[in-house]
Amino acid sequence: MIYFDNSATTRPYKEVIDTYTKVSLEFFGNPSSLHPLGKAAERLLQQAREVAASLLGVKTKEVVFTSGGTEGNNLAIKGTAMQHRGRGKHIITTNVEHASTKETFRQLEGEGFEVTYLEVDSDGVVSVDQVKAALTKETILVSVIHVNNETGSIQPVTEIGGLLRQYPKIVFHVDHVQGIGKVPLHFAASNIDLCSISGHKFHGLKGNGILYVRDGIRLYPLLTGGSQERGSRAGTENVAGVAAMVKALRMSKERSAQAIKKMAEINSWLERKCLEIPGVVVNSPNPRAPHILNLSVPGIKPEVIVQALAEHEIYISTKSACASKHAEPSHVLLSMGFSSDRASSAIRLSFTYDNTMEEAEAFVEAFASVVASLKKVVNKQ
Repeated sequence: MIYFDNSATTRPYKEVIDTYTKVSLEFFGNPSSLHPLGKAAERLLQQAREVAASLLGVKTKEVVFTSGGTEGNNLAIKGTAMQHRGRGKHIITTNVEHASTKETFRQLEGEGFEVTYLEVDSDGVVSVDQVKAALTKETILVSVIHVNNETGSIQPVTEIGGLLRQYPKIVFHVDHVQGIGKVPLHFAASNIDLCSISGHKFHGLKGNGILYVRDGIRLYPLLTGGSQERGSRAGTENVAGVAAMVKALRMSKERSAQAIKKMAEINSWLERKCLEIPGVVVNSPNPRAPHILNLSVPGIKPEVIVQALAEHEIYISTKSACASKHAEPSHVLLSMGFSSDRASSAIRLSFTYDNTMEEAEAFVEAFASVVASLKKVVNKQ
């Protein structure tokens, strides 16, 4: 099996599953309970928070555990909008965001907020000057995806954060779900106030994430009830999931330095070899994140290619996993200026630390064969 769909989800480390099982069985108490079982669970939760903070380079109290990227993005964006709507209702973002933020902005527009969607260039990137030009006295939030989940385009997050130092009342949120463990990002140096990550993107389990909330930032809670997560997210904590996610984060951080270079080499090699296949074009820019390569075969439906490769036990995707079942063209590729035909025929390869050059070679061989066969069918029609 060759698994090149790691931007959709990664396979959990065995050690992560072992941690989840052990904590589930031995630390099953509610962390809010006053008896010894509850206290033991609470101590473990605090230890996990301290380790996560150390790995991310932030304060312990700045770590808020969530259910993943979607909740983290929603809490950051809606929580900021509702908290500060009294002093402004203007938000700035890009037109190539993930669905979990894009749909959140649309919902806020229905609530009376004004959202400015910055247009990207042919590399899928916005400029600091665009952000500056869009700022108004009503702006309360700038929200930007760090690494695009479809193309691997990298936004100038640190530069945007530097600009926003001049506007201390504007909250800066970064969707770092695709960047964590693949494209380094220093939260403090980038002047980031809120940052979302998701455990299953770095070999943790689904249903766990972290929202970094800079000390001093206040969010209107989406979930109310208990006082968990310093009042920003009510609900009994998933101690086993948190412990497993932090284990995965530590393991991924330890591997990332060498693995990033290897992924980049595989990515570049695949780009060259795929361009040698008649009819194949590359949509991802250079430079880009080391783990994502977006291709198109205009004239051939991408879902047909996905299924044909699956027969070879090679697994890739079309757009992001959240949008892959929708037939419309990729909004990301359209925003980059590609034709509807090219944006409708895109496939995505995404890698992780364990992928090898041997797998890449096998993919190219199978991909070339699949494209040639499907083109014969199309030409006969």
